[in-house]
Amino acid sequence: MSESAIITTNNLNLWYNGKHALESVSMKMPKNRVTALIGPSGCGKSTLLRCFNRLNDLIDHVKITGEITLDDENIHAPSTDVVTLRKKVGMVFQKPNPFPKTIYDNIAYGPRVHGIRDKCELDRIVEQSLRHAALWDEVKDRLNDSALGLSGGQQQRLCIARTLAVEPEVILMDEPCSALDPIATAKIENLIEMLKADYTVIIVTHNMQQAARVSDYTGFMYLGKLIECGKTKQIFEHPAEELTENYITGRFG
Repeated sequence: MSESAIITTNNLNLWYNGKHALESVSMKMPKNRVTALIGPSGCGKSTLLRCFNRLNDLIDHVKITGEITLDDENIHAPSTDVVTLRKKVGMVFQKPNPFPKTIYDNIAYGPRVHGIRDKCELDRIVEQSLRHAALWDEVKDRLNDSALGLSGGQQQRLCIARTLAVEPEVILMDEPCSALDPIATAKIENLIEMLKADYTVIIVTHNMQQAARVSDYTGFMYLGKLIECGKTKQIFEHPAEELTENYITGRFG
């Protein structure tokens, strides 16, 4: 992969309660590109995604070996501040999870946690984040309404805006459209395309068509192993591995 990588894994292994969930995963995530992780359920896609901002640290009896670097720095180094790491590497989950607060306070929450108190600055961040998430025009007149009153697709874009508010470098998305209708899904996919101008996006998806539409690079995983990784067009049209071709063509999985 010739493009500059923002995240690199080198011989990454992970065990849950002794179960080997990730086996010797080595790959690079290019900067300002969309990388899709595909593969059958239980193959380690979401586990790998959670490694990038150390969310697996919150699970008991997890053991990790190997190396993950962000901007050439080992994220498991003793000097790593996990709060700062999670500011740099934001996460959007499968099911929209807005806080039971106003639309405004959902977006302002992260900046406030990181010490921003100035009302004018918070107003700027809220508007900018909602604009970047293609939601501003829909909610600008009801910022003080509960975020729980938004539709599912709007809630997911709100969660993306909430992630953008702390100015991350990388956005992780774990099946962000699985609970959405086709129209809302199209809006999220269009948004992903726009976001890569300023951010690196890594998305887990079970939807082969979605991976083909939104990603520049694709990694195919099976039973905890990275079987193949490369440019999306190559992976889908000329996979190097028979296992990859069998999965993409629906012969298994």
